[in-house]
Amino acid sequence: METTTKTAKQIYQEIKANPARARFGFGNKAVLVNIDPQKAYTRTDLFKTAYETDPNQMGYIDALAKKFRQLGWPVVWTHVAYMESGEDAGIWGTRTDTEDSLQNIKYGSERSEFDDRLTIDPVKDVIYTKKMPSAFFETQLQSLLVWHQVDTVILTGGSTSGCIRATAVDSLSRGYRTIVPEECVADKHESYHYANLTDLSLKYADVLDVQAVMDWLDSQA
Repeated sequence: METTTKTAKQIYQEIKANPARARFGFGNKAVLVNIDPQKAYTRTDLFKTAYETDPNQMGYIDALAKKFRQLGWPVVWTHVAYMESGEDAGIWGTRTDTEDSLQNIKYGSERSEFDDRLTIDPVKDVIYTKKMPSAFFETQLQSLLVWHQVDTVILTGGSTSGCIRATAVDSLSRGYRTIVPEECVADKHESYHYANLTDLSLKYADVLDVQAVMDWLDSQA
């Protein structure tokens, strides 16, 4: 008797078509947290560390940011960068096996720069430099959300299995409704990407089509 092993993508698509859990839903006000959409991770033509799941990811993120600004809601961008010495990389700084290692993303380097396809408002948008996976870890993000009185956190960027997942877990743990627009997150391989989208949707967040998020934002205008 032949058995067929389902791929991570197939399992995710089945869960998406027949949700196993009720959604958390949107609240009253949201923040957009764009996690590490920097060239080290987005420029597949330049860096081995870069990855892409949806070729339109940067365009979707930019469109979401525009809608948030129109509503007067906070837009946050994070990126990873370390000192030349790498002393601020913590335990990750001990993994110096390749030139593309994480701790080799230095301040002022091309790898630390945000993707050129993105539009960042230098006056209103908030930029945090983070050292570890979660956007909440040792940044001012929590204080920002309290000040803006948001109850919903929308996450974009990457990687799905790393910083997106870590931030989603922290977001839920802090009591926020957490939304992940599927087309706005990416990972190095579709197996990691879809396995973590499945796990996020079952436990920590609502994984939605980006159009559903756009429609909700339009309804708030």
